[in-house]
Amino acid sequence: MTLVTPPAFTPKTAMVFAAGLGTRMRPLTLTTPKPMIEVAGRPLIDHMLDRLVEAGVQRAVVNVHWLADRIEDHVRRRRDIDVIVSDEREKLLDQGGGIMKAWRHLGDGPILVCNTDALWLPSGGWTLRRLFDAWDEARMDVALMVAAAADSIGVDWEGDFLMEPDGRLTKRPERVVAPFVYAGVGLVARDAFAGETREVFRLAPVFFEAAEKGRLHGVRLDGQWLHVGEPGAVAQAEAAFARAPL
Repeated sequence: MTLVTPPAFTPKTAMVFAAGLGTRMRPLTLTTPKPMIEVAGRPLIDHMLDRLVEAGVQRAVVNVHWLADRIEDHVRRRRDIDVIVSDEREKLLDQGGGIMKAWRHLGDGPILVCNTDALWLPSGGWTLRRLFDAWDEARMDVALMVAAAADSIGVDWEGDFLMEPDGRLTKRPERVVAPFVYAGVGLVARDAFAGETREVFRLAPVFFEAAEKGRLHGVRLDGQWLHVGEPGAVAQAEAAFARAPL
């Protein structure tokens, strides 16, 4: 799909999370870091970096911890996007802490965050551009790409969010099945981290705090989301790519 007009803005830099232990993906991740597991002939991290390039993002900050050398050696071979490796070998900082460690490299404006186990079909960078185009700092602290849980692959939980007609997201109440899941890509206002002093913390509470303020918004994925979070999802994602039109 080709956009007729460019998005309102394009972030220059993305924070790409590649430091996790990949526990749910074992035994595959005992010898291969999760971002290097291949789907449709390419490592997961390359699928994400490809989409960033297609969307006009110029730089990726990639954090590393488990089997870090494998990831670092691989991403440094990219010539179509500038890659900065944020080294977390000594201590895994979780997503929030990873952002704080890499803060000086993340530029100005909202921070683009990306999980490497998130794929989508059709797979063009226009999906990210829709997220960029939706960003409105007057109304949002966080904007997330969300997908319909029922149409997604690899969703083995009760969903994440409810969505209002204006796009506002609210956290799934307990004992309720929510129709939308976080699709692994989002924009987070830098002010959402104001006063943060913790070295290690999760990113999800930042999303939920924005939701409580009515400042968490979602952009629905126009396609199918593939969550490659455990070994069986690899074959499911491969099959989805095989079915996808060229």
